[in-house]
Amino acid sequence: MSTTEPKVRVKLLEGYKFMVTFPGTASKGFIMDEPEPLGDLTGPNASRVLAASVANCLSASLLFCLKKSKVDVEDIETEAEPTVERNEEGYWRVKRVDVSIKARLRQPTDKTRVDRCLELFEKYCVVTGAVRSGVPVEVRVDL
Repeated sequence: MSTTEPKVRVKLLEGYKFMVTFPGTASKGFIMDEPEPLGDLTGPNASRVLAASVANCLSASLLFCLKKSKVDVEDIETEAEPTVERNEEGYWRVKRVDVSIKARLRQPTDKTRVDRCLELFEKYCVVTGAVRSGVPVEVRVDL
């Protein structure tokens, strides 16, 4: 069971610009927007936020494993790029997310411990595991 309120709120501001907030956190939220011709790309669109979620989850999972293995991490920097293409029916879909993680360790460490984390960390990433296997989504529309 989650220890925080697991909600995300999305409110239309104008055009295709939405304010995203996270109740129960200190975050003030952020704006999401579509690229032209629909929006002005004043914030990331959903594909980028999905890629950011995957990148963050993988980075946190790797960091957790390395720390648990007593590997001193100086920095982790991750880039994720979603590839968006049309599916067989002609709808745009995120077909792939390419992730590149750069971790810098503070000092030389036992390679065995690092290699073990490299084998395991992806399995502990909640978001990546869900995206890889598909996620049922229930939709309710209130008008």
